[in-house]
Amino acid sequence: MRSLITAVRENEAAARFLAWPGDFDLDRGDHVEEVHLASGAALEGFAGDGAGGTYFFCGEGGEERPVLYADSEGGAALVAIGLPELLRLLLVAPWWRDCREFTAEESAELAAEYLEDMPELPAERDGAAAALALDLPSEGDVLARLREVATGVGRDYVLIFTPENGPYDPLIR
Repeated sequence: MRSLITAVRENEAAARFLAWPGDFDLDRGDHVEEVHLASGAALEGFAGDGAGGTYFFCGEGGEERPVLYADSEGGAALVAIGLPELLRLLLVAPWWRDCREFTAEESAELAAEYLEDMPELPAERDGAAAALALDLPSEGDVLARLREVATGVGRDYVLIFTPENGPYDPLIR
């Protein structure tokens, strides 16, 4: 079975959707600052966004590892348990970084803004999901899971700015 990272790299439509509106680029895995996990677990940058944020795999293993996102402003949160969960989040709610309350109303407003600029978004999302063999949860479910991961098990994944030995701020409370 091929990896999801390989599947994304090999499928132009999926990679394009994840790049925008997902703002997820597998060629941007280097974080701008030296960081480590407070627990001492391994941290591997594997993708990034256009604003200097980085996605990290935490611990040992493969694509099933927890995924931590760190922005370029000193904020971080565990956003998924495994790459499939992360890609579902990016496909269903690429506006997740703008969600503060995680309500259906807030997400609907953000979705409407995206759809105004990209009316083809649902069809392209569905095509990317099919190419990656991912089933898609509802918008509400994916955002509820994000909040559950970030505020639950995510409390054990504290990102530290190594030069000052200080923690990043939680992105999701």
